[in-house]
Parts: sequence; C-alpha cells; structure tokens
Amino acid sequence: MKKMKKIPSKIYIALIMIFLYLPIAVLIVYSFNEGKTSIWKGFTFKWYLELFNNSAIMTSLYNTLIIALLAAVISTILGTMAAIGINNFKGIKRSLIMNASNIPIINPEIVTGISFMLMFSFVGTLLGFEMGFGTVLLAHISFCVPYVILNVIPKLRQMDPAIYEAALDLGCHPLPAFFKVVIPQILPGVLSGFLMSFTYSLDDFVITYFTRGARFQTLPIEIYTMLRRRISPTINALSALLFAITLAVLIFVYIRDRKAERAEAARM
Repeated sequence: MKKMKKIPSKIYIALIMIFLYLPIAVLIVYSFNEGKTSIWKGFTFKWYLELFNNSAIMTSLYNTLIIALLAAVISTILGTMAAIGINNFKGIKRSLIMNASNIPIINPEIVTGISFMLMFSFVGTLLGFEMGFGTVLLAHISFCVPYVILNVIPKLRQMDPAIYEAALDLGCHPLPAFFKVVIPQILPGVLSGFLMSFTYSLDDFVITYFTRGARFQTLPIEIYTMLRRRISPTINALSALLFAITLAVLIFVYIRDRKAERAEAARM
C-alpha cells in the first residue's frame, strides 16, 4: 500500500525534472548539430572549434570569469566580516541591520543598475574616469555581499559561543582562536556564500549592462549582442560548456559535503 502511494509522487518528481532539464538536454544535443537550423544534419564538433577560435567570445568569457572570481572572493571576505558584526548585535539593532542588508536582494535589478550607472557617471565626471572593469566589479560586489551574509549568519547562530571563549581561556589569542575555532564552524556557510556569489556574478546581465561602459564586454552582454544580429550555433556550444562546468562544481560540492558528513558521523 505504501509503495502504491509513492508512485504518484515519483511520477510528479519525474515530470518536474523533465520540465526543468529537457530544454537543456535539447540545447546540448543541438550544440553537436552540423546544421545551423533546428533540423538535424549530422554530428559535428565544429561549433566548439569555432567557439574557441572566436576572439570576441573568449575575451568576454575571460572578463566574466575574472569579474566573477574577484567579486566572489572580495564579497565573501566582506560578507563574512559583516555577518560576524551583525551577529554581535542584539534585539532590534540586529533586525534592522539584517533587513537593510536584504534590500539589494529584494530590490529590482533594473533599479540597482540605473542607480549605479548614475552614481558612477557623476563620480566619473568629477574624478575623470570612465565606466569599465572597476565599476562592474564594484557593482557585483555590492549585490553579492548580502548573499554571503544570508549564508553565514545561520552558521554563526548554530555555533556555540562557549567554544571560542574556551579557546581564549586556554591561552589562545583572539585572532588565532578566530581562525582555528570560528572559521571551521562557519566554513560551510562561507563556501556556500562564495559559490552563490560566483554564480550570480557570472550570470548577471542587467546590472552589468548599465555599469560596463562602452569598452568593457562580458559574456552575457556578448551573447545578447550576438542574438540581436543572428542566432549562432556557437551559443549552443557555449551554453553546453557553461552547464557542464556548473554541473561539475555541484557534483564536487556534493561529494565534499558527503565526505564531511561521513567523517562527522565516524567521529561521533
């Protein structure tokens, strides 16, 4: 009887998975299509070769990866420090600061992008600089930091503060105690915040579009420019590679978490 009850739920989950991943599967299949249309004309790797030979796409990809990596690293450091500071507050102050830090997440991207564009244009006129790599990086850091805070705060609340105090009582200085006691406790939240920041920065279009200036190009902007001219099969190849990289990262994180859980279970 229980098995019969599980059948509808399994069918429902299967339909949801098909709905979510069937378009991606079709995209990956057509990245190997020799023809430029939706009609299958044979298997080929030429679109992947053209992708790596396309200097505009590769430059945009390099810019996007550098921005995403720098934004993720800097926002993880700033967000972790901010989360520790927020956690030290009590009562209404903590609630107010947490709500204020969530505004960039709730705020529409179009509003954030235009706000940054106006600010950078004003400051650029005063100081004599143009929007480009630096302005995009600052904008990405600003919307990545709240995601790091959201991931680190729960880990700080789960941590027993007596552990840090015990390390101090045993003669450990505050800074070494922080790195040896606090960081290992909140490390899963820090890593989750880093990965989320990297993903959001890698995928961002709207805010980047308003803050990039005229000479700096990222991958989402380059794809949008290509789509305005004509749809090239190299976009299918590029999307397939990005999905494969994302899937590999998720598998790595899953394996790492499983190993950590097994080690914790064995220790207990």
